[in-house]
Amino acid sequence: MSIFKLPDLGEGLPDAEIVEWHVKVGDKVEVDQPMVSMETAKAVVDVPVPVNGTVTRLYGEPGDVIDTDAPLIEFDTGDGSAAKSSEATQTNLPEPGNDSAAKLRAEAEQVLKDLHDNQSTADEQPAAKEAIGTVVGQMESSDAVVDSMTDFGGKKAAPAVRALAKKLGVDLSTVEATGTGGVIRPSDVKAAAANPSAKAVPAKVQATPAATQAPKQATTPQPTAPKATKPTADDQWQQVKGSRRTMARVMQNAHANVVPTTIMDDADINNWQAGEDITVRLIRSLVVAAQAEPTLNAWFDGDKLSRRLISHVDVGIAVDTEDGLFVPTMRNCDSMSAEQVRAAMNTIKTQVKSRSIPPEDMKDYTIMLSNFGVYAGRYATPVITPPCVSIVAAGKLRHDVVPVLGGMEAHRIIPLSLTFDHRAVTGGEAARFLAAMIKDLNKAR
Repeated sequence: MSIFKLPDLGEGLPDAEIVEWHVKVGDKVEVDQPMVSMETAKAVVDVPVPVNGTVTRLYGEPGDVIDTDAPLIEFDTGDGSAAKSSEATQTNLPEPGNDSAAKLRAEAEQVLKDLHDNQSTADEQPAAKEAIGTVVGQMESSDAVVDSMTDFGGKKAAPAVRALAKKLGVDLSTVEATGTGGVIRPSDVKAAAANPSAKAVPAKVQATPAATQAPKQATTPQPTAPKATKPTADDQWQQVKGSRRTMARVMQNAHANVVPTTIMDDADINNWQAGEDITVRLIRSLVVAAQAEPTLNAWFDGDKLSRRLISHVDVGIAVDTEDGLFVPTMRNCDSMSAEQVRAAMNTIKTQVKSRSIPPEDMKDYTIMLSNFGVYAGRYATPVITPPCVSIVAAGKLRHDVVPVLGGMEAHRIIPLSLTFDHRAVTGGEAARFLAAMIKDLNKAR
């Protein structure tokens, strides 16, 4: 007997969720055939069979969360080994010299990197992989997935996509594939789920000319689409998974490792020209403030009590979704024009919506920004994610009556909240940073 334990699927992730088994107890399997699709906090990864043999036990069902290094599957390798299953470990696999075992280990270590091949290369080479990889998204193509693709009327769907379609009740043959080479993306399935015409229908209806138009309609998200993913209040305890699981860990870590203090003030933006981009102006003011008071654009190591002041400004943009909080990074904002900032923000919105954010774009920001005011709320106490030492939150715009030259005028106001790690930043430094932001925001342009 040989027990295969869940390997680390990338960057020290502590666990992964079973999306779909591609084998069952009693199956005779061979090395490298598709075994199971596992969803991590970053992507859905197809794990191949590590040894030749017969499946004797599965250590979880779809939806179960398996800890890294915990038993995942058991095989009868037919080698007559007397070792007890309870004592079997990852070392029960063939020795490192065995090419198949070495290949498996290499795939487990490199699988996330393989997800992020340059998109331009994929466009030039029809058989190449499409750039993918997200915090909670699905793996839409890779060498391992292509081998386990299933054809749906000339379109292809990976196991994880098939599992998603089954969960949402979508007939894949009616979904328009937007991936390279006719690959159906998870975002295609989600868009189709919002349109009743994409649900399972009789085969003879699918073959009619009118029915062939249904996929095009399904690719246009409907205003009610978010309702499909809203949680249902059923009074039952449910395990937190995916991006919400990641968010919970991050928030818990932040609470345990940061000494937060928040100061608040208002910026008068009455002098702004019509059509000013609020997000662009907020990011510009962060850059200006970081240049005036660099201690807020920094990282802090609480264990070593060391601080790193960073010369460039990479802003982590907090984006709220029904699946949880995402914080993509906008790199080198200090060298970007207003047009470039807006283009980068549009890209972030698209990637969050399609769950196609590369993992490397979800980390290493030097300062954080939350614009919660698009919904409601004036001030807040936003949470800092270590190793950052500060986060700025913009509240809901309002009109206030202010004194002007002996009279009174109604001016537009942006409320600002700055939370900083008091271990690394003094109150004076934080106040000067916020003052620099306000001064820049008060300008007409």
